Amino acid sequence: MAELDELVGVLKAAGEGTRLRLLALLADGDHSVKDLTEILKQSQPRVSRHLKLLADAGLIERNAEGAWAYYGLAQEGDGAALAQWLIERVDDSDQERRRDIERQEAVRASQQARAKEYFAKVARSWDLLKTLHVPEEAVEAAVVAALNGRHVDTLIDLGTGTGRMLEVLSESYKRGIGIDSSREMLAVARSRLATSGITHAQVRLGDIGDVDLAAGPADVIVIHQVLHYFDDPGRMLAQARRLLKPGGEMIIVDFAPHDLEFLRSEHAHRRLGLSQSQMSGWAAAAGLRVEAVREFPSQSPERGLTVCLWRLSDKT
Repeated sequence: MAELDELVGVLKAAGEGTRLRLLALLADGDHSVKDLTEILKQSQPRVSRHLKLLADAGLIERNAEGAWAYYGLAQEGDGAALAQWLIERVDDSDQERRRDIERQEAVRASQQARAKEYFAKVARSWDLLKTLHVPEEAVEAAVVAALNGRHVDTLIDLGTGTGRMLEVLSESYKRGIGIDSSREMLAVARSRLATSGITHAQVRLGDIGDVDLAAGPADVIVIHQVLHYFDDPGRMLAQARRLLKPGGEMIIVDFAPHDLEFLRSEHAHRRLGLSQSQMSGWAAAAGLRVEAVREFPSQSPERGLTVCLWRLSDKT
């Protein structure tokens, strides 16, 4: 139980219109200050001040990533409990709340459009681009090893890109489905699968941030170098969870935290890597458990990127 003064402080922090709107927005996923200023139509200093008050009271959490910072709801403590209680009582039909939701959707649509534009430009050279950043052969071998030699009925590759994971894991599934929102990437993926003679996999155009449940359920879901393109990887992970069979597994590959800002400005990255604690929190919120983690340090001292592989399992 919180002491009286602490509880009063938390209540004061939550008891203001803009800050309540912020809590409701963050319940829909993590956001940067820039996102929130666009949604609320308020100045950056004012939004930052409100966020600081909420963070100091334990209602939200701040995660710094290079020059940016992302905010999300607190996951533990009295502040987290109070935030959840308040959010459950917010009326989404309220006029101001509806405007916030519409602007939030517009911000996310704009971000996705910029990412699609980038992918269209680099589709043909995508696999070469990846080799500049990570020890790809070692990671691919680890992805195969993560399945422990199993042959599953259905494997779904979210954000399949050029279809490389469907190719690498082609001996591990009876039916493979790759989903991506880039038509250019899918054209490359179809060509790759056809050239490799892989007839038991197909690729589909789809929004991996709002998955079509008809694609599942899957025994295994692969999310390879995708989550860093989302402002809120936890939200995307929760979406992916809906496609997973009871007792199923996810294999996630992404960068560890880094400070290479050019990946954000030049390559459409939204998050500068994912930490172990972030992944554990997102997994738990989605009803998943981190079973194993492997790290692959960069072989290039100039770029200094480390790749992580997480194996998640269904907790039910």
